[in-house]
Amino acid sequence: MRLIHNMTTITESPVPEHTVPNRVIKIAVIGGSGVGKTALVVRFLTRRFIGDYERNAGSLYSREVQVDGQQVTIQVQDTAGAELTDNAVSLSDHVTSSIRWADAVVMVYSVTDSHSFDLIHQLHQSVVCTSSSKAPPVVLLGNKADLLHLRCVDSQQGSSLAGELDCSFYEVSASEDYSQVHGAFHRLCCQLAKQLPPATVTAPHNSTGAAMEKRRSPLIPRPKSPNMQDLKRRLKQALSAKVRTASSV
Repeated sequence: MRLIHNMTTITESPVPEHTVPNRVIKIAVIGGSGVGKTALVVRFLTRRFIGDYERNAGSLYSREVQVDGQQVTIQVQDTAGAELTDNAVSLSDHVTSSIRWADAVVMVYSVTDSHSFDLIHQLHQSVVCTSSSKAPPVVLLGNKADLLHLRCVDSQQGSSLAGELDCSFYEVSASEDYSQVHGAFHRLCCQLAKQLPPATVTAPHNSTGAAMEKRRSPLIPRPKSPNMQDLKRRLKQALSAKVRTASSV
């Protein structure tokens, strides 16, 4: 079963009207190709594991959840895989933009792929250099921990690297254990919820929501919706023309 990459939004419940907008937590997930970034994101947000995905083009996922008793909106930006070329990590403009946009970054490698582990140190340097001001909190995730017969990066290596980079570290299995994945992301969200300022109302309650959409500044511009008033006006004109034609006959 495939999850097509343009299924970009997962929502748990609609945003109620006439309420203060939720606090928004923005997380970027980066790492090498094939390490299971999309599987981790979907597992965290939906509890489901889908083993086969289209090649990642960079999808933005969103869900409303309770964090420490408060309703927050979590936005997770999945990204295309990074590559190592000439001893330097190659990041697309989308990945770089995602790092600047995010409140926190999750770096992922596969315990079955030493190359993806070797990328992490330089990915971290890219996060530090790319951030416009203070570097965001970083979490290191070693995925596919269930594949013991294919393991080539042991837990101690991951733990040592996390200590060197001064970040949290978790070994998880997106396919086998939802609780591990949820715990890693949830603890990060709790940390961010305490650091980020509370949400404020930036437009009247009876607004169309355009001001809130502008404040959140989505990473990827969405196509504009048709002007419904204009469509209704054109339909009314067309119906009036038909009535006049029928009357003249």
